[in-house]
Amino acid sequence: MHPAADTDTIAAIATAPGRGGIGVIRISGPAAGRILAAVCGALPPPRQATLTDFREHDPAAPGTVLDRGIALYFAGPHSFTGEDVAELQGHGGPVVLDLLLQSVLRHGARLARPGEFSERAFLNGKIDLAQAEAIADLIDSSTAHAARNAMRSLQGAFSERIHELLRELVSLRVFVEASIDFPEEEVDFLADAQVAKRLETLLVQLASVRETARNGVLVREGMTLVLTGKPNAGKSSVMNALAGRDTAIVTAVPGTTRDILREQIALDGLPLHIIDTAGLHDSPDTVEQEGIRRARQEIERADHLLLVIDSTGEQDADTILQQSFGEMRARLPAMSIVMNKCDLSGLAPGTVHDTPIPTVAVSALTGAGMNALREHLKHVVGYQGISGGDFSARRRHLDALDRTEAALFAGAVQLREFAAGELLAEHLRLAQHSLGEITGEFSADDLLGRIFTSFCIGK
Repeated sequence: MHPAADTDTIAAIATAPGRGGIGVIRISGPAAGRILAAVCGALPPPRQATLTDFREHDPAAPGTVLDRGIALYFAGPHSFTGEDVAELQGHGGPVVLDLLLQSVLRHGARLARPGEFSERAFLNGKIDLAQAEAIADLIDSSTAHAARNAMRSLQGAFSERIHELLRELVSLRVFVEASIDFPEEEVDFLADAQVAKRLETLLVQLASVRETARNGVLVREGMTLVLTGKPNAGKSSVMNALAGRDTAIVTAVPGTTRDILREQIALDGLPLHIIDTAGLHDSPDTVEQEGIRRARQEIERADHLLLVIDSTGEQDADTILQQSFGEMRARLPAMSIVMNKCDLSGLAPGTVHDTPIPTVAVSALTGAGMNALREHLKHVVGYQGISGGDFSARRRHLDALDRTEAALFAGAVQLREFAAGELLAEHLRLAQHSLGEITGEFSADDLLGRIFTSFCIGK
């Protein structure tokens, strides 16, 4: 396991900025116990909460009491970071916390970088990289399901699935490389169907992990959904119906929405970031022109586009697409069409079949067809819903799993077509390396830097 990068003692305020009932200062490193004893007057017993005064370290006012609260001491390696760790739990006022932190720093600690406590826990073997990322995911969770997934990853659910794959992969590598190193043996190990069968089993197990991880990414990141269309097609009404509340102003006057409106909802555990945009049309109004420009920017950044069409109108979807987007049409993200106002047009609510672009007929006013639209949105991103075995994952994990699968497939081809043991062994090595990136067994320093600097200070 990686050793800790340095032996500095670090400190930071671990609670959110602002006023609160409790404020926590966290200290980690070889001088944590000494600093805690200096601030509190004595080192409290390990792992016992002790009520004490927190004193100033200032030659001009020695012994001044800054606050009174709970002191905790955890001797390494039995701590979150694996080092000596101390916590000062006082009152949550920003001024008193800053004074206390300055006293700790004057005793010899330095201010922690973002994510440095979690990074030290990783470097000292207390958690792996996937668990470290789950800490940030738990803090940033936007839905209850995302929080539960992050907690399962933090407890090791994702890591254990990866370790299971790695154990089987390493065992297969040993078997294959042994057959290469001892060619004088009478048995042709590579011709044995056992190798191909184990490869196939690995691929099936990998596909299962990747599917769960993909669902975890969706729950963590959600989907950005942009509503677009002609003025007065009912975009704002569809947004309100999806959100279940009157987020956007709805009137009979075309062009009511002139700026970008944003709403976030949870769709069966899937975070849905809905963006309502100005109606796309030619307008002499300067404000509307700016709204339309911003709408086009959001459209290009969307994960999915909902083109809302007034089903009582005479224009078809293709004509509206051409008029609204022109040459931009080729750059549009994945799209679905919502035929709104089906209660007035007589169109049957729900999924409309035999259309080149997926289409759902709804009435945002009455709610008819809205459940079909919600199910359609989950389907287009491949969301599988809530499962007891879910865990939090990130896009880099999916990339590593994809590269692992590609290496295993390539190895299977070398075995099946050419019985090339050396090439199979190399592909298995590449697969192991890709899988190891997830938990941090193989990790570049720049990757660690990108991950931990995204954390908040104090974690």
